Amino acid sequence: MGPKMQLTRRGLLAGVLAGAASAAWAEAPAVSLMPRRRGAGGAPPVLPGSADRLVTAAKLGGAVGFVVMDATTGAVLEARDADQPLPPASVMKAVTAGFALDRLGPSHRFATRVLATGPVSGGIVQGDLILAGGGDPALDTDMLGDLVARLAATGLRGVTGRFALWAGALPALDRIDGEQPDFVGYNPAIGGLNLNFNRVHFEWRRAGADWTLRMDARAERFMPPVHLARVRVVQRDLPVFAWEGDEQWSVASAALGKGGARWLPVRHPAGYAGEVFQTLCAAQGIKLPAPVLLDQLPAARELARHDSAPLDLILRDMLKHSTNLTAEVAGLTASQAASLRGSARAMQEWARLRHGVAAQIADHSGLGAGSRISAVQLARLMAGQAGGALPALLKDHGMRDAEGRVAKGHPVRVQAKTGTLNFVSTLAGYIDPPGGRRLAFAILSGDLARRAALPPEDRERPPGGEAWAKRARLLQGQLVARWAGLYA
Repeated sequence: MGPKMQLTRRGLLAGVLAGAASAAWAEAPAVSLMPRRRGAGGAPPVLPGSADRLVTAAKLGGAVGFVVMDATTGAVLEARDADQPLPPASVMKAVTAGFALDRLGPSHRFATRVLATGPVSGGIVQGDLILAGGGDPALDTDMLGDLVARLAATGLRGVTGRFALWAGALPALDRIDGEQPDFVGYNPAIGGLNLNFNRVHFEWRRAGADWTLRMDARAERFMPPVHLARVRVVQRDLPVFAWEGDEQWSVASAALGKGGARWLPVRHPAGYAGEVFQTLCAAQGIKLPAPVLLDQLPAARELARHDSAPLDLILRDMLKHSTNLTAEVAGLTASQAASLRGSARAMQEWARLRHGVAAQIADHSGLGAGSRISAVQLARLMAGQAGGALPALLKDHGMRDAEGRVAKGHPVRVQAKTGTLNFVSTLAGYIDPPGGRRLAFAILSGDLARRAALPPEDRERPPGGEAWAKRARLLQGQLVARWAGLYA
């Protein structure tokens, strides 16, 4: 930034909060599929009962379904309860990545533009200045600051009209899933103008008998204060955080201790981005009035812009960090639907027509309760994209030893996406041995009755949930090791 920037500079942006609990309130039907062998039909070769013994030993309850198939031929090699529909959790993001790449292409970029409705004379816009979002899910404060620096470099110093915001590139959602606790940062609002994954940083420090509170939009280089979102301390034990509407929060005094920090979701992301932009502009000598939100984007001239990284890189980060906002933005942009429900239906139809998969899709991130897919459907989706860009975008999951630890230096490569909800654990991807055939696989586990019985106060960290998830992950590693040894 230029020499006039006076904002505090801080360290690395806190890690992305993503994919945790949500509620699934309906049992899935139990239907069993008999897998077919490659060739003339019939069941696959009879294998030792190791897979069933592994499932029994995991003691997960509920349902466990899996399929492993040849990624080239689609021949099913081993399966268990392959037709049982279960929530996909964040594995849905792998489906969304394929959908977005197919509809938009890997080089698609999201543009955030600064527009003027009139000419610039003497550094002053003779009209309105508009911050127009293109839905960029990865836009952060540093990127916005660099955009302001480019604007300042043109000599701009103010406007005669309004400072306006346009977020109409995508439908506005105040949250992804209404079943989540209000305060979780992985369930933010979504719109055409997003910033910092639509989360604001709340920090508190003990000061005598009271606390010093701060809300800011920190990134790696800049930490502008935020006034749109507010927190007050209330004398209570629970709940720790309470949403009071209009970006107002209260926090329980008993939970604060000496100090700490947490990312909280914002419900009006365009207003949040507008306030931060205005503050960054002031630090560069550009004076703007309070922002207003536009319903329609008028004819205007571009003064400066920020283009996101290419879509394939954004999707790679999404799959690595499991960012729910990125998944929903990618799906909504790919479908151009007017609602999340309509966009999910568009992706569902894409899966049916392109891959022959009749899944039930309710969102693009897997955070919500409504999606259902079976192991055979999910494996088919993975196999159908095995020759495209998706495998290289997936995280290197690694081969696991008997204790669930990554076996370093193992010659077999496993590229996969994990998914976790309360008492739901999923894994899907590819097994690639050196010089061998690629396998596509899907593992779905879910104890939906136990999940449905959770009271709202236990949904963020349910009793027994961590131990259950650990057993599910261990089972996944054991199954992948089995398949690598038998079929790769």
